[in-house]
Amino acid sequence: MSELVTGEAVALELLPAKFPSRALAVLLDLAAAMVAYVAVTMVLVVTTSSLDSAAQAALGIATFLLVPIGVPIAVETLSHGRSLGKTALGLRVVRDDGGPIRFRHALVRGAIGVVEILMTFGTVASIASLVSARGRRLGDVFAGTLVVRERIPVAQTGLIAPPPPHLAQRFAGLDLSAVPDGLWLAVRQYLTRMRQLDPVVSGEMAQRLAGDLAARTGAPLPADLPPAVFLAAVVHERQAREARQAFGADGSAPGEAPSAGRAGARAGAERDAEAGDPSVYRAAATPVPPRSTAVPPAAPPRREQPGERPATGFAPPA
Repeated sequence: MSELVTGEAVALELLPAKFPSRALAVLLDLAAAMVAYVAVTMVLVVTTSSLDSAAQAALGIATFLLVPIGVPIAVETLSHGRSLGKTALGLRVVRDDGGPIRFRHALVRGAIGVVEILMTFGTVASIASLVSARGRRLGDVFAGTLVVRERIPVAQTGLIAPPPPHLAQRFAGLDLSAVPDGLWLAVRQYLTRMRQLDPVVSGEMAQRLAGDLAARTGAPLPADLPPAVFLAAVVHERQAREARQAFGADGSAPGEAPSAGRAGARAGAERDAEAGDPSVYRAAATPVPPRSTAVPPAAPPRREQPGERPATGFAPPA
């Protein structure tokens, strides 16, 4: 389920980058890599002139593997899919489900890119991108990634509001390993654009996505929750699990005290609750007890002291 189209012909998927922008981004990255490779090679030639030919050849091979290949892989990993060329053109590499890439994704893309870009001068990558429906080259296909447009109009995007607080731990025991990336992508895109859809179409899509998600997790669809609330709660649970894997079970970053991590997590949850609007999911609101309408007893009349009357001799009527 890599693509979902509504009854209004609205495709709920990421916007793939077009071939010209991708090609220009690759050219910028290759130009920067070649400039760095030439500079490093000249420095090595000057500093290693006293070594024998075998050592110089080994250093040359290591430089070629590290600078034009290893450095781009490291840059994509540390920047979560952004390189020099992609940043200049507003592009980014993401997973099929829309999440940020990791080292293994960048490694597969870089290793296959040596063959389809460097050795064939981009011929194989160009043909694969033109044939693919979403403009993916072979490295993207094997790595499970996609190059998307990151700079898009604000009106086409939205934020996923957090679920109600009482649903934070309700789905902690769900098995999310069988949910495909395409379904996660469809759910995430629906939650960000549900306000822009017709209410009838939005309800039908929420019911359909919730049914697919419940079938993949092996748990029945909760009868006491609207489908959109169920989707938001499960997505929030998945994001919480990824955060625990990245920062630890207690929410603290590496080298940070556990108490500080828990305090930061609580502060972040409070900020999300304030920034989000859970009412968009039409969740059942918690009944608020009515305010008391009893009138407080009136204070007893204050008696005037003899010295408090005005000195004019005028006394107000009783």
